Amino acid sequence: MKIIIGIDVGGSTTKICGFRGTELLEPLFVKAADPVASVYGGFGKFTSQNGIALTDIERVMITGVGSAYISSEIYGLKTEHVSEFVSTGRGGLYLTGLPEAVIVSMGTGTALVHAKGGRIEYLGGTGVGGGTLIGLAKKMLGVQNVEIISALASEGDLEHIDLRIGDITDRELSPTLVMETTAANFGKVSDIATNGDLALGILNLVFETIAMVSIFAARSHGLRDVILTGNLSTIPQAEPLFAKTGGMFGFNFRMPVHAQYATVIGAALTYFDTNGKESK
Repeated sequence: MKIIIGIDVGGSTTKICGFRGTELLEPLFVKAADPVASVYGGFGKFTSQNGIALTDIERVMITGVGSAYISSEIYGLKTEHVSEFVSTGRGGLYLTGLPEAVIVSMGTGTALVHAKGGRIEYLGGTGVGGGTLIGLAKKMLGVQNVEIISALASEGDLEHIDLRIGDITDRELSPTLVMETTAANFGKVSDIATNGDLALGILNLVFETIAMVSIFAARSHGLRDVILTGNLSTIPQAEPLFAKTGGMFGFNFRMPVHAQYATVIGAALTYFDTNGKESK
């Protein structure tokens, strides 16, 4: 049975997955400053780990901002470029089994798409994302490693950072504006705020911004389901912080298994859609 390979080339990481028929092979990612080096290095690692010979591969489907650097066939294999937004939409629906949803790709920035079956529409996005997280942490904490930022945030308290509705009124203004609702991110930074407090405040700022933009997009399409994908989905604080905002407004933020790899999975799946059948 022939194998379809998907490759998502980002600015600093490359993600690779494969389908053997309907079976998804375990995805992986590699880090490299050079996109071409990361593609070939990651391709070699993925095929070696899965015991895949070049003759086993039917097609390579490639997407991502760095895919423009790959203009020819990879190792002589037929290589097809796929829209990153289309890939994100297909991958998000596949991972959740939902027929329709707003899918959010949380990378350096944040992009949103609306997907319903094979129809996928790019909705826009925000410049708030992983780049914001790392940039603010670098200047405020002297830290750029996301794992360290997350570890610091695990000991943080937003009470020392954010201004909340309960700080400015003694009654709830609406069913959604409960006392714990953020009125202003970093609007109440305490003199005794720790690095952990600041780290959690940065994460909360990024995730709340993405959550609210996503809610507006989902609401405009009459939907309650939002699928979160991309590298930021691997941060432990992501799920509870999104759940908090989603709960206030009645929206379901879903973070499926392999959410980090939704775009590359969607790129591979595009082969089946464009060819109308599975590879044999």
